[in-house]
Amino acid sequence: MTVPAPIRPNYAALEAAAVSTDPFAHVVVPHFVGPDDLAALVASMPDLSSGGSFPPGSLTLAPLVRGLVAEMEGPRLRDAIARKFGLDLDGAPTMLTLRGRTREKDGRIHCDSVAKRVTVLLYLNPSSESWARQEGCLRLLRGPDDVEDYAAEIPPIDGTLLIFPNGPTTWHGHRQYVGRRYTIQLNYMENDAKARSEMRRHRLSALAKRLSHAA
Repeated sequence: MTVPAPIRPNYAALEAAAVSTDPFAHVVVPHFVGPDDLAALVASMPDLSSGGSFPPGSLTLAPLVRGLVAEMEGPRLRDAIARKFGLDLDGAPTMLTLRGRTREKDGRIHCDSVAKRVTVLLYLNPSSESWARQEGCLRLLRGPDDVEDYAAEIPPIDGTLLIFPNGPTTWHGHRQYVGRRYTIQLNYMENDAKARSEMRRHRLSALAKRLSHAA
């Protein structure tokens, strides 16, 4: 059996990317995962037919996907993000989840939990007409009330990486979209009870989904 070559993210593009400040500090890196790697990843992703977030331990992952998960949780990405935003992420716990399907209720305007210091989103979807129509494209918003009042819009395609430190005004969301939408979300967490509770909640949610599919 041939072992696939590991995914090699484009760290040079991340290092070169400028930090945008409108409407809040963020970095967008197109093609952080290159086209050939993206095609192989899409073919290897698990069939996440239900909505919600799944920790890797709750899924049976192909070696290529397992390798990317390990890479994203590793020190090279952590150090690059810390340098980019002037953060100290040494010792910050990570929480990584995979999503494969967006539901009607997803994408509502929100700020991420205060337990999450930094949010990292890696989009693993080929280009399609849906994204061209702006359905399911993440918007970085100027406020909490209007999904059309956005400063930046990131189509969830082509191995694009989005990173932003969380804060009380990091509002984001997207127009309603129902369908397949592969995303790997990595968070660097606060090292406190609230963060541990959130990580435990994700694990329990994934267990409940597994049991419900097995029933």
